[in-house]
Formats: sequence, structure tokens, C-alpha cells
Amino acid sequence: MKIKQLTLHTNRLSEQKHFYQNILAFALQDESEHSFSVQVGWTRLEFRKSEEAHIYHYCFLIPSNKLQEALVWMESKVAILDNGITGKVMYFDTWNAHSFYFYDGAGNIAECIVRPDLQNTSNSPFSLTDLMCVNEIGLPTQDIAQTQEELHTAFGLNLWRGDLISFAASGSPEGLLLLPNYHIKETWFPTDIKTTCAPFTARIENEGNAYNFDYRDGKIFNIKAI
Repeated sequence: MKIKQLTLHTNRLSEQKHFYQNILAFALQDESEHSFSVQVGWTRLEFRKSEEAHIYHYCFLIPSNKLQEALVWMESKVAILDNGITGKVMYFDTWNAHSFYFYDGAGNIAECIVRPDLQNTSNSPFSLTDLMCVNEIGLPTQDIAQTQEELHTAFGLNLWRGDLISFAASGSPEGLLLLPNYHIKETWFPTDIKTTCAPFTARIENEGNAYNFDYRDGKIFNIKAI
């Protein structure tokens, strides 16, 4: 599964635009008074102005041999979060992945992750272009089993890792919808920020098929094959 387009909402649009344009040095796409977008590898990432504050967890995929270079590169631009267990870098053994976390300009929990199973190494020095895509987006739910069934029916997505009680991931290593049960997993690791159902719109590709959908209030709707 790949996340091809993702639209997030923020009441801190100017701060977010400054972060992406001036801190990370992305070229802005489709800029207006109410929104802007950037191209992150195969993902078009858009932010739209909202009156209400929303906090998301999302993740960038980077080449599997570039973790330390990416950490140095990102740390020159923004503070890296201490995960409270192993310092700045966390290893997830059941996922075979290493990652580190930071806040973006709107206070969302962003992450960079390496997945050796993808064998996507790079021989060039780390740069902005090594942010290969938005690899994960949080989709909190009060019923993981039901949500996973809906994702399978609508998009053909399978449960990748986790359980149907507290936390799971649906999709594949190239793109994942994270499914925390917000009654059990109440905060986003490695922070104390509450896990809430922040709305988003996405376009995904899975097994040669593309779909648009909206997520709001813990529900998936406006599903459209394209």
C-alpha cells in the first residue's frame, strides 16, 4: 500500500508553512491563503487551514541505510524527542524498524523510519529527497477489528502487525494506517499527547488500485475508487 496524497488540517498554517518551506526547505506546491502542499517522494502532503486544533501522528520513510545520517540532518533543524526508553532512536523488533521522532511546525508528532525489509538503500549523502513518502498516518478507532474489516472490504488492506485490541497497523511496509484503540492506547508514543480522531483525506494505492477516502470522528467515509 502507498499513501499517494494526504490532507491534514491545522489552525497553525503559517507556522506549518514556515516549517516545511524554511526549516526543511521544501518547495511549496499549490499555495494559497488557506492551504499549501509539498511533494514528499511519492506522497503529495497538503495542509489546510482550520479553526480547530488537530494533532496527528505521521511518518516519513527513509532509505534503510540512512538512519544516522537522517538523524544528524534532522537534528540540525529541529529537536529530536527522547523516547524515554533508548534515547533518540527506537528499535521495533516485531516491525524490524528503527525510527526517531520530532514535532513539526504545528505540533504534530512526526517520525522518520527505516525498514530494512524494503531493501531501499541509497549510496548518496542524505538529503531532503531521501524523505521517500509519508509512510504512516494515524487512524485512531474505538474498535480495531471493525475498522480493519472495513479497510479490507473497501481497499483490500490486510492487518500487517499488532493486535485487534489495543494497537495494529493495516497495509504494508510501504504504507500503513495505524490503528490505535484510543480507549486503551491513550497517547501517541513517545509523547503524552492524547490520541484523538484528527480528520484527514487520503488517496492510497493498493495492489494496482487507487482510492480516495475521508476519515473523521473515527469513521471512514466518502470512499471512491479512482
